[in-house]
Amino acid sequence: MYKIMIVEDDPMVAMINEQFVNRCGDFSVTHRCSNGEDALAILVSAPVDLVIMDVYMPRLDGIETLKKIREKDIPVSVIMVTAANDNSTVEEAVRLGAIDYLVKPFTFDRFKQALEKFRNSKQVLDSDRALDQRNIDILLGNSPVVRQEQEPKGIQDKTRERLMDCLAVSGEWLTGEEISERTELSVVTVRKYMNYLVDTGEVQGRMNYETGGRPSMLYRVPLK
Repeated sequence: MYKIMIVEDDPMVAMINEQFVNRCGDFSVTHRCSNGEDALAILVSAPVDLVIMDVYMPRLDGIETLKKIREKDIPVSVIMVTAANDNSTVEEAVRLGAIDYLVKPFTFDRFKQALEKFRNSKQVLDSDRALDQRNIDILLGNSPVVRQEQEPKGIQDKTRERLMDCLAVSGEWLTGEEISERTELSVVTVRKYMNYLVDTGEVQGRMNYETGGRPSMLYRVPLK
């Protein structure tokens, strides 16, 4: 079982991240922290295998925390999960060795892909044998094992255009259920296409926490 630390100052996001982790099999959240200082204090005495960390946090942000993890030579992998998508932040995270970078809001499939990438790399490094090119490619993210198809099976241009037209006409944030009603497509189909369109950047998505219950996703076309 791989031990995971979640470093996130938003309790709702931290909860969603933990729920996603619990759906991924041999991973267990052993620590949750709301800032980088607390995370570092735990890491020096209770090592974990993987840190899933936000960038924007009080006291010590994610990038500074990642720097200190490297300075202290703490042997842990880090995945950044954040709303920060500016070039400099992404570049700095990659330079400091983040193994993946997820921009909020993200889908469970993309989250699972990041954990599977970590698992594949860890299994290669934990083996006793010398690494061949295939294993090195897995470590560097060049292997088909960790590479998704550019377009998932079942994506149809007509359905895609129908959904994009719906969002374009509205121009507002819509839930999956609202899109389903307006397009007369099933909610399952809408969610499948929205996940794909958010991943490709054709649609914007964000989590709505003001539902009074379980958070829901909202979608719209990007503003020009």
